[in-house]
Amino acid sequence: MPTQLLTIDADAHVLETEKTWEYMDGADKKYRPKLVGSTDGDSKDEYWLVDGTLRLKSGNVGRNTPQASREMRDVPTRIKHMDELGVGIQVIYPTLFLIPLTPRPEVELALCRSYNRWLADIWKQEQERLRWAAVMPLMSMEQTLAEVRFAKDNGACAIFMRGTEGDRLLSDPYFFPLYEEAQRLDIAIGVHAANGSATLFNYYKYESVGFSKFKLNCVGGFHSVVMDRIPDRFPKLRIGFLEISAEWLPYTFTDLKKRYRMKDKELHADFLKKDRIFVACETTDDIPYIVSKLGDDNIVIGSDYAHADSATELMAIANLSADPRLTPALANKIVNDNARALYGL
Repeated sequence: MPTQLLTIDADAHVLETEKTWEYMDGADKKYRPKLVGSTDGDSKDEYWLVDGTLRLKSGNVGRNTPQASREMRDVPTRIKHMDELGVGIQVIYPTLFLIPLTPRPEVELALCRSYNRWLADIWKQEQERLRWAAVMPLMSMEQTLAEVRFAKDNGACAIFMRGTEGDRLLSDPYFFPLYEEAQRLDIAIGVHAANGSATLFNYYKYESVGFSKFKLNCVGGFHSVVMDRIPDRFPKLRIGFLEISAEWLPYTFTDLKKRYRMKDKELHADFLKKDRIFVACETTDDIPYIVSKLGDDNIVIGSDYAHADSATELMAIANLSADPRLTPALANKIVNDNARALYGL
């Protein structure tokens, strides 16, 4: 790989297509999402019909990416675009799974299994440069552990989770078997800006943007992981928090320090490194200030490739690498070394 491509986009995406669900077989076929158009004659919106509920498909589409690339219809097209962007490796996260899709474990399992096998087949076409985060049927823990093993064997470098899963915080003991297996298999947990709680998702239905729904609940997830000492219980587990910027880190650190002191404990500024927790920044963040407070070993960056929201920056890797606020050594840690540490690459 050319030197200029020794960079890692820690948070890219794929847009699911009808191909995604072709891996359902047998009884699972009846759970296959259907692609439907808008009933509004003036609208060109498309929806996924998932377990009887419409989920918008066309609302967060990065039109500055080739369709064949963002939908992974043509892997060479994706690689060519990565070359143009100066990106060596992309870690691919889902799109549809950013929201709660079904209350039924059997439907969730069918969706996750099909998606994971789709990504596994994509990875087999370009194993060096395309890595991915697997989605989990978290309502079925035994099946989740089986999916973790499949994912590890098929190129996944992370397990996708949301800031809240069902009615559980990330520190809930229910997830301990998953964390134990991820630790054993040396695969990271990637907590992405998303919401897996139908209760919270519906509560914020009138929010015009996804700030509270998708981002703040992930900050709360970070807080619970540190406060409830998940890193101590699983001393080899690596966790990343993605697409929520990093501006909130100093504030959260201050809050955690206060709460630790109330328990006659101390939380030091190097806790991210000790706890193996990584956070994805954005180029608009005050990165020098953040690293002055919390160190420079645990900050990564992603482009949000394939999407078109407030976190999307197609040239994020190149822009950060050229940021005059950062030394070349710091920039290289963020776009390369730290992401390799997070994902075990």
